Amino acid sequence: GPGPSCVLGIDLGTTSVKAALVTGTERGLALAQSCCRETQAHSESLAAAPQGMEQDVQKIIKALNECLAALPQQQLQRVTHIGISGQMHGVVFWKSDKGCKWSESGTGPAFEPEQVSPLVTWQDGRCSPTFLTSLPLPQSHVSLATGFGCATIYWYLKNSPDFLKAYDAAGTIQDYVVAMLCDLKKPLMSVQNAASWGYFNCRSKSWNTDILKKSGFPVHLLPEVGDPGSIAGRTTCAWHGIPKGAKVGIALGDFQCSVYSCLTERTDAVLNISTSAQLTISMPLGFQPPEAPDPSSAVTYFPYFSGDYLAVAASLNGGNVLATFVGMVAQWAQELGFQVQESAIYPRIIQAALAQKHSQLSVHPTLFGERHLPELLASVSGIGASELSLGHVTRALCRGLVENLCSMLPVQQLGEMGVRRVLGSGSALARNEVLRQEVERIFPFPVVYGKDVDAAVGAAMVM
Repeated sequence: GPGPSCVLGIDLGTTSVKAALVTGTERGLALAQSCCRETQAHSESLAAAPQGMEQDVQKIIKALNECLAALPQQQLQRVTHIGISGQMHGVVFWKSDKGCKWSESGTGPAFEPEQVSPLVTWQDGRCSPTFLTSLPLPQSHVSLATGFGCATIYWYLKNSPDFLKAYDAAGTIQDYVVAMLCDLKKPLMSVQNAASWGYFNCRSKSWNTDILKKSGFPVHLLPEVGDPGSIAGRTTCAWHGIPKGAKVGIALGDFQCSVYSCLTERTDAVLNISTSAQLTISMPLGFQPPEAPDPSSAVTYFPYFSGDYLAVAASLNGGNVLATFVGMVAQWAQELGFQVQESAIYPRIIQAALAQKHSQLSVHPTLFGERHLPELLASVSGIGASELSLGHVTRALCRGLVENLCSMLPVQQLGEMGVRRVLGSGSALARNEVLRQEVERIFPFPVVYGKDVDAAVGAAMVM
């Protein structure tokens, strides 16, 4: 026979696109194939430099097409369902009837973006604390922050209203891909992504349309909202060999999918370190978040699946801090007259740190602030003359990243909530042994690690 049916999971991340083919076996779901491509999609923000953080959607979709072209055609032809996750909070705009164009590629039809704006990512800093306080107060359990879709739309409304007139649809990057695959005239967004945009009430599962309309917000740009795990539509034509008519799930949050791929017991905590970092636990069945957020709290409640919630310490500082450190080392080398590739620096600093088991250096790695403390910057203390090697600094930096998360959701609190095990996931954790050592040193629970394609696998499992 043609073999078992497959589910395709896709994760559109901050730095890379991942795809995973999952098949059913007698023992349950199994990862059959996976592929990852770096997007290198960072683009200069013309409107909001230097605080702006944007990505080129063309490059993201190019990486997605390359990922799918690298997977076995035979298995793609057996795909019946597609689950898609991606970076939350961010926003991309498009013209609903001209969002993409389809053309033949070597592996069958594929789409390319057409009338689409840059993606303004979750890392975008154009909405200052002063600007955010000038906006109407949301009716939501989530505090509004820069990088949130609705905050970004408000920024355009105030600073560049003509920009918005060119588009009639908006969503996260994963919502855009679902809309293109299913030819949706009106984008469809999951509760997970809607909550991450701000101005969304999770209890009533509705946008704060009255509040938004009063301030002149373009509410026609807001997507329809549906439950995570539901079907958004079907593929309107074959896609890289995937048959026409394959079911496509409503787009999901990458964080929730990473958790879904590994969380099996309510006594598990999940530690995810990729570009950013999160530490999370399941809330008891039936839990409802408070009506209004505590702006000073480091813990947010994320909508999960089947009406459940996760308590999340969501840090803006993770693998991006390590990447900045590596960039600094490369720049110093260049200023000294040496050319060193950043890709060559990573393994060297990890090896150097593995040779230094301890460091008295104390690194507070909050280079990018935190949502509950946006003006918090990084600092280093305890600097002694004998601990200035790359190994000492890298070791202290890795420890600081884990300690920063634990300051947001303390280990003692995890124990009080019944946590018995930590599940580690995310690309930074998968690739960095020093980071794993520090996790095991700081957490008094057994630690089990997942794979680098967790969010893509999770998106497939939901289907």
